[in-house]
Amino acid sequence: MKLKVCGMKEVENIKSIADLRPDYMGFIFYDQSKRNFEGIIPELPKNIKKTGVFVNEYIEIVISLVEEYQLDAVQLHGDETVAYIQELKSHLKPSIEIFKVFGIKDDFDFEVLESYKNEVNYFLFDTKGKERGGNGVKFDWSVLKEYPYSKPFFLSGGIGPLDIKEIQKIKDTGLPIYAVDINSQFESKPGLKEVNKVKEFKDIVISNEIK
Repeated sequence: MKLKVCGMKEVENIKSIADLRPDYMGFIFYDQSKRNFEGIIPELPKNIKKTGVFVNEYIEIVISLVEEYQLDAVQLHGDETVAYIQELKSHLKPSIEIFKVFGIKDDFDFEVLESYKNEVNYFLFDTKGKERGGNGVKFDWSVLKEYPYSKPFFLSGGIGPLDIKEIQKIKDTGLPIYAVDINSQFESKPGLKEVNKVKEFKDIVISNEIK
């Protein structure tokens, strides 16, 4: 089980979270987000994958930011088509991971994933809400019981310190949950993560309970 900490903004906070060695750190390149990233990403440990989050962005801009920040992964949080992903991949190194996000509320038609599953490394399931992520609420996780594929996925959307047992239940079903993605429930303000909360969550969920 991997951990992604998303919505990072401030240099010293980035360094503090990086000291905890999450597997992924997310930087949102979307000017309508309260966590929009502008600035410098300090040098991170090699095992942390820098992930750029984009929403319906021009491919040329995605490529430019991947190169500028030496990103290891691209998270597509908009309405990107399969053709868009294929075009983007043709310009990126094969080692760069691609996540495609799908918003879920009370139900979801998993058939829409069929044409994407061979084009992306992971799906990411987030809560369908007013904003493109960072809404701070969970979707109905029981919907995931209908997930028909072996393609690994990230679980996102309002995950907080009290969700440990529920995450374990999902893991125990045998669903291919690859990582949990935390954000707003671990913040003192948008973009500023509470280091102790993240550390406790990582220690319990990632290191000890969920294998």
